[in-house]
Amino acid sequence: MTAENIRVALVDDQQLVRAGFRMVIDSQPDMTVVIEASDGAQGLREIARVGCDIVLMDVQMPTMNGIDATRELAQLENSPKVVVLTTFDNDEYVMNAIGAGASGFLLKDVDPEQLLSAIRTVFRGDAVMAPQATQKLLRHVGPLLAGPAPSQGESHSLPTDLTPREIEVLTAMAYGYTNSEIASKLFVSEATVKTHVGRVLAKTQSRDRVQAVILAYQVGLVNPDDILREAT
Repeated sequence: MTAENIRVALVDDQQLVRAGFRMVIDSQPDMTVVIEASDGAQGLREIARVGCDIVLMDVQMPTMNGIDATRELAQLENSPKVVVLTTFDNDEYVMNAIGAGASGFLLKDVDPEQLLSAIRTVFRGDAVMAPQATQKLLRHVGPLLAGPAPSQGESHSLPTDLTPREIEVLTAMAYGYTNSEIASKLFVSEATVKTHVGRVLAKTQSRDRVQAVILAYQVGLVNPDDILREAT
């Protein structure tokens, strides 16, 4: 183990999935699997007992599903960050899980390099969606991100103190661009982009990038059809 070892919990009812992820994760010098659980209830018990930094959480499991488990974890002080494991056939569950407090999501057939990169970046707080897969994911879940029309007396709008540049950055985030890609697109340094992202999160009162992206869809800043055209 290194001084900064990332402790990972695997919560999935498929033993083969857990075994595959464990093999990839435990091969790294800076991270290790400390918990394996086959359902949300067992995961909560083990996380309370052992502790961890990142939870890779399946959605559909017996006894307690990943959405309810994520919601309970989000209520804890210093709760671990949850990354939802999904396939394209349960997009609605994914968005519910993110609403419950998940920090991002990965496809179950994610490449090993993307899995490791996502764990590290979520651990650092620099990103909350799987790098290189974000556009593909948004292409499928974009309509769900937009959500239903606000009820009477409820509305979604951008904070009035967002600057034009910060709106540009938020739009790029909604398209799934990484900080380095935003920097290249806007001809600024990556450090400047990180500053803008931090201000966007603060001004929109977003817990993380996922929440900011959801807001971008809700206010109509980005259209799901645009994601489809951008990705093709």
